[in-house]
Amino acid sequence: MKVLVTDPIADAGLDVFRDAGHEVETAYEVSGDELLSAVSDANALVVRSGTEVTEEVFAAAPDLVIVGRAGIGVDNIDIDAATEHGVIVANAPEGNVRAAAEHTVAMAFAAARSIPQAHIRLKGGEWAKGDYLGTEVNGKTLGVVGLGRVGQEVAKKCGSLGMDIVAFDPYISEDRADQLGAELVDLDGCLDRADFLTVHVPLTEETAGMIGEEELAQLEGGYVVNCARGGVVDEPALAEAVEDGVLAGAAVDVFADEPVSEDNPLLGVDDVVVTPHLGASTEAAQENVATSTAEQIVAAFAGEPVMNALNAPSIDETAFPRVQPYVELAETAGKVAAQLLDDRISNVEVVYQGDIAEEDVDFVTASALKGVFEPLEWQVNAVNAPRIAEERGVDVTESKTRSAEDFQSLVTVKVADGDREVSVCGTLFAGDDPRIVRVDGYRVDAIPHGRMVVARNADEPGVIGLIGSVMGDYGVNIAGMFNARETIGGEALTVYNVDGEVPEGAMEELLGDGRIIEVRQIVLDDD
Repeated sequence: MKVLVTDPIADAGLDVFRDAGHEVETAYEVSGDELLSAVSDANALVVRSGTEVTEEVFAAAPDLVIVGRAGIGVDNIDIDAATEHGVIVANAPEGNVRAAAEHTVAMAFAAARSIPQAHIRLKGGEWAKGDYLGTEVNGKTLGVVGLGRVGQEVAKKCGSLGMDIVAFDPYISEDRADQLGAELVDLDGCLDRADFLTVHVPLTEETAGMIGEEELAQLEGGYVVNCARGGVVDEPALAEAVEDGVLAGAAVDVFADEPVSEDNPLLGVDDVVVTPHLGASTEAAQENVATSTAEQIVAAFAGEPVMNALNAPSIDETAFPRVQPYVELAETAGKVAAQLLDDRISNVEVVYQGDIAEEDVDFVTASALKGVFEPLEWQVNAVNAPRIAEERGVDVTESKTRSAEDFQSLVTVKVADGDREVSVCGTLFAGDDPRIVRVDGYRVDAIPHGRMVVARNADEPGVIGLIGSVMGDYGVNIAGMFNARETIGGEALTVYNVDGEVPEGAMEELLGDGRIIEVRQIVLDDD
């Protein structure tokens, strides 16, 4: 597989690709048509913040499997477009958390004690001791906007320094905030009470400019630290607030436009400490994000869940070995069910019974949806299957029960068109041997492989012989047969594994016999 790297990452990450046998191509600082040309045959794209990954990029890369962001922020990647094209987007949120949190704390200290300003003057020969009266952080209140991974780490570090923590984050539970020693409040409460305000949110339509002139006025006499994303804090408003004495100072590591131009208003204010986006710039952080990103891409190539996927189900790596065998089973059950219904699908239900019901099954459900939609010739994978269901108006439900009669674990996929429902149930024998064990309630024992023929027929003597004879007349070899019936003389269902395609003429001849109620050919592996 080919990996295109358009922003520099640590060599350790590149080595992960090469050790796994993949080709690596670097093309730094490409954009426009150059980028579209470079990505045209790539299977993976690795970026940092310097590459804009747009709808146009995804359209130009038909073989793209995954985009890896070597870092946290993904505002330079069109995730909706990625999902539409079935491309995974993954970041490395853990790799630089510690580095970003440490830099945030360092910037807060630098602003509170005027460290850079005093340094510059002393280097210039001035002993300006009397010009700087700093602020201690002990006993002060830290307001955290965004209590995600970095925000939590900052809260823990500053709490240990004797600061009181208040936080605004509508997506975190009070229990988790309590564990961090933080009090959850609304944004106004956070601004009103904070002596120091630190921002840790992604740049979105909702957060762009969220800390503007009015918000800064609520922080009168305090400090603002932004080591998250440029554009979240209104830069002209921040410069004015510090210059006019509304704020005591500020520290900024990220900017709306980078590299920052010399006319940025923050650069001309003495009490604003600035650094050139150094939050993740430690040797350990760069190596961590590079290897984490590379490992996720290698996993995607192998068809394994991507741990930090942002637009596809992910799963904890410790749980994956227990869930992995059910991924293909669920996809197969979905394929069989969709082809048996052979109609517009309005509902899909995935039911987990037994041991599997105890696991995180989001990735398994996505694989079941992939199986359902794939026979309908839609471009589908586990990334965009949930989106396809939503766009097509298909209701998807998932249910679990601890009991599983006769089996240790069962995965059932049910599809319906409003009037008719088809259910296909699968399990694993001997740990990882997949079997279809029920079709619409009929107990079978079918090996889900290659091509299958499923026949509903009257339970009468000679019907199975008829099917075998017709198959033989058309040169179709039967590799296996599994029969079940409701009652003697009632309706029966038979599943045949066949070695090749069943001609249309054979299907028509079977349906021409009044004892055959329905017969369908199921394609699992198109050989």
